[in-house]
Amino acid sequence: MITSDETRNISIAVVLLALAACLPWIGGPYALTIGVTIVMFTALSTSWALFSGPTHYISLATAAFFGVGSYVTAIGIGFLPYWALLPIAGVIGAILAALVGLATLRLSGVYFVIFTLGLAELVRQLITYGQNKSGTKGLYVLTNINETMIYWQLLGLCALVYLAGWLIGRSRLGFALRIIGDDEQVAKHSGINTAAAKIMLFMVSGAVAAIVGAMLAPRYVYIEPAIAFTPMLSFQVVIMALLGGTGRLWGPVVGVIPFTFLWEAISVSFPNQTTLLLGVCFLLIVYLLPKGFVGLLQAIQRRSREALS
Repeated sequence: MITSDETRNISIAVVLLALAACLPWIGGPYALTIGVTIVMFTALSTSWALFSGPTHYISLATAAFFGVGSYVTAIGIGFLPYWALLPIAGVIGAILAALVGLATLRLSGVYFVIFTLGLAELVRQLITYGQNKSGTKGLYVLTNINETMIYWQLLGLCALVYLAGWLIGRSRLGFALRIIGDDEQVAKHSGINTAAAKIMLFMVSGAVAAIVGAMLAPRYVYIEPAIAFTPMLSFQVVIMALLGGTGRLWGPVVGVIPFTFLWEAISVSFPNQTTLLLGVCFLLIVYLLPKGFVGLLQAIQRRSREALS
């Protein structure tokens, strides 16, 4: 049963989606470039929050899935139509996420973080080794896909991610994940298959990241491991999701929009200190906004109700 509040929220989401779809017509090239970045990180951060939000497992594997998706397009574009490569990238990303999930079920806390961070580097080194053996350093992705088409593709993917998140939140899987996040031992004693639940959500996150990488490959034109598997991408996704807050499905986008503009200014003004400033941003968010803008808004609303009562 859909409540009146949910109907209102869905209506607002549809209107905002329609307005966002008009950006290529009403904005200039710079606005479109920023728009592509925003919808890219919205898809990545929201799908990341679907897994890491309820489970509290901090994954830094986004760059691994993203890079795999980029190489699916780079390698397959000469053999298959571009549109056929997107679902293939999603399937490969989901399979890789399942394998990682099976290997890391007993890991938690810092050990899970370290493993997922090392995954991107491992895949990058394997692809680099394979390319060195074949005598190539990178691959060209030559298609007729322009930036406007990429923007609309990513925007459509964002809509699908939000729809999936909404359905998961209303399902038994979403309920099970919330219990796992509160206390995994209690979840196990309640009869919840915690391993299967975590793997399923991690597969969704991995599939989305791989599809995003596949969609963006034509934008880069030239793909090499250093571009496809940059660790900074994983940290940016985490920072944006935490800045917005993972307590609500719409939380990550609240962090993506301001951080995109902030990062654009940092990249232009301090191009040689971006890694340092990324770390500073992460520390500030963790210490000053541990629950993100969503948590801050909820705290303000709670204090307002207490003051009125």
